[in-house]
Amino acid sequence: MKILFYDTKNYDKESFEAILPKFAKALGGNGAEPDVTIEYVKSDLDPRTARMAEGFDAVCAFVSSDVGEKTLTILKEKGVGLVLMRCAGFNNVDMAKAKELEIRVMRVPGYSPEAVAEHAMALALASNRRLYKAYNKVRENDFSLNGLMGFNLYQKTAGIIGTGKIGAAMCRICHGFGMKVIAYDVYQNESLKDFVTYVTLGELLAQSDLISLHCPLMDSTYHLINIDTIKKMKDGVILVNTSRGALVKTEDLIMGIRMHKFAGVALDVYEEETPNVFENRSDEILEHSITARLLSFPNVMITSHQGFFTREALEAIAETTLQNACDYVEGKESPNDVK
Repeated sequence: MKILFYDTKNYDKESFEAILPKFAKALGGNGAEPDVTIEYVKSDLDPRTARMAEGFDAVCAFVSSDVGEKTLTILKEKGVGLVLMRCAGFNNVDMAKAKELEIRVMRVPGYSPEAVAEHAMALALASNRRLYKAYNKVRENDFSLNGLMGFNLYQKTAGIIGTGKIGAAMCRICHGFGMKVIAYDVYQNESLKDFVTYVTLGELLAQSDLISLHCPLMDSTYHLINIDTIKKMKDGVILVNTSRGALVKTEDLIMGIRMHKFAGVALDVYEEETPNVFENRSDEILEHSITARLLSFPNVMITSHQGFFTREALEAIAETTLQNACDYVEGKESPNDVK
């Protein structure tokens, strides 16, 4: 089996190469000399780069890849029968076209929920206690406390939107901090019933001191956080998004910040997100970038989509992705198939 791995970072290659021998035989080899190869390229997958997949059985893509109609059509022409998404999200995949072309799409639905949830809490803490500002002040030999005041999370209310694996992990963390935990989801997670109260979205927005987003991006959740939902929030709320950038309407978020609605905003994802959102862009483009505009506010903290970025998560992503490839080779159904 031949796999073309798009948008490769050093850590991707290291994690996949480390675990590949475990799957070599299942992927068509004899164990000693595996008949399986992964070719790594730095380019991301899009209609232009899809032509590189000539002679490959599968491609490995990420949430930032363009797996739309044009890309899939070219992949089919080149003989690709499998798209391996090394992530949970798949809204960037034209599934209707994939089914029409009989291209199988598989994903990694839960690689390390604790990694993302821990990063979400780290963002909440850093935003609340202004750790980024404190760090820079001390580096400049300024030990004053001006502008650094936060508030106790203990006995405050955490509102978790989405209680799948990552949201559930965030609920447990907040509960461990002594917070009252409320949640909103279409489906209630029975494992949380002892300490989480499910409420309506309106109730969550009105009651929460900390709001953390952990839901998938769908038509029903696109721009879930907008000026109308922002106005329903408490003044002085902290908003954290480690899920998908388009859950938040950025222009409306900026309006909310200017209305002094937020004590802090902490984002690991954002609408403009690309693999290199600020690289190779002119000063003029950066000046008008909504993400750059967000960074101009002192109570906004942005990280570079690193919530998943732990050793354990990378290992789990590699293992699940290669297991998906094995299931494809063996013709097995998998719970990781995108329907």
